[in-house]
Amino acid sequence: MRAVCVTNLDGPAGVRIREVPAPARADDEVLIEVKTVAPAFPDLLMSRGEYQITPTPPFSPGSDFAGTVVESSPSSEFVPGTHVAGCLSFGAAAELLAVTEDRIYPLPEGFGFIEAAALPMNYLTAHFALVTRGALIKGERVLVLGASGGVGLAAIQVAAGLGAEVIAVVSTRERATVALRAGAHHAVMRESFVTESRDLTGGRGVDVVVDVVGGDIRNALRTLAPLGRLLAVGFASGEIPTVKVNRLLLTNTDVRGVESDYLWTAGISRRAWDDLMMLRESGHIHPAVSAGGGLIDYGAALQKLDRRQVVGRIVLTV
Repeated sequence: MRAVCVTNLDGPAGVRIREVPAPARADDEVLIEVKTVAPAFPDLLMSRGEYQITPTPPFSPGSDFAGTVVESSPSSEFVPGTHVAGCLSFGAAAELLAVTEDRIYPLPEGFGFIEAAALPMNYLTAHFALVTRGALIKGERVLVLGASGGVGLAAIQVAAGLGAEVIAVVSTRERATVALRAGAHHAVMRESFVTESRDLTGGRGVDVVVDVVGGDIRNALRTLAPLGRLLAVGFASGEIPTVKVNRLLLTNTDVRGVESDYLWTAGISRRAWDDLMMLRESGHIHPAVSAGGGLIDYGAALQKLDRRQVVGRIVLTV
C-alpha cells in the first residue's frame, strides 16, 4: 500500500510517498480504508524533530483521518462498511490503518469524509480545553488567540455552541471575516486586542482565554476578569511562555495547561465526540476546509502550514 513517509528530519522536503507493507489487524483493532487525511501543524514540527513526540524516520505523519471500516472483531460496534473519523498521534497518512477502537468515532449519516477528517483533533482539543480544563459556563466570555487557525476556529465554534460570547483575535481583516463567519461574535486585531476586549466587556475582561499561540502571554493575562482562566493549548509562535505567579495571585486568575492526550488516557474522548456531534447537529460546528489534493501533496501542505498560509484545515483525498 502507499503511505506518506518522513524520510529524514529536514522538514517538508523530506516527505515522500512510499510503498509499505499493509498493516495486519490485531484482535483489539479495526482495519480502516482511509479516504481522507488532514495534515496538521504537529506534523510539520515532527518532520523537523521539534515535536514532543519524536518518531525515528522513516515514519508516516498524520493525525486526523476519515474512512470506511474494512474488518473488525465480531464484538465490535464498528462493523465493516461503517464510516468513521479518527485521530492518532501520527501515522494516519496511509491507505490502510489498523487502529484500536478508542481512536475512532462513528460518523452520522450524511457526514462527508472531507469534513470529517477536518474535525477530530482540533475539535476534541477545543472541547477538552473549554469544558474539562476551562469549566466554561454558559454566558461567559471567551477570547481566542490565533482564532483563524484550525484549533482557533474549533474553539470559536465549540464556545459559541456552549453559549459563550466569543471574541476572536486575528492578524488581518480577511482573517477577521473568517472568524466571524465561523461564529465569533466579535473580531479584534492582534495589536490592539487588550484594549478592544476590555471595551467589549465594559472594562471587566473575559472569563476564558484560549491560547494556541504561546510566546509572551502578559497581554493575554491582562484581558482576564477576576477568576478568569487562560488555557495554554499550544505554542504556534515557537516560543514557550513563562508566567510570574504573583500576577495570578493579585488578580485571582489561573493559567491551565491543556494536553489533549488525556482524552484517550482517561477514556473520555468518545463522550466528547458525542457532545461535538450534538453541537454539529444544532448547526454550531462546520469546519473550514481547503481541498488540498492527494497524498502526493502532503509535503506541499506542510509548507503552506509553515508559511502560515492555511485558514482552517487542508484535507487530502487518499
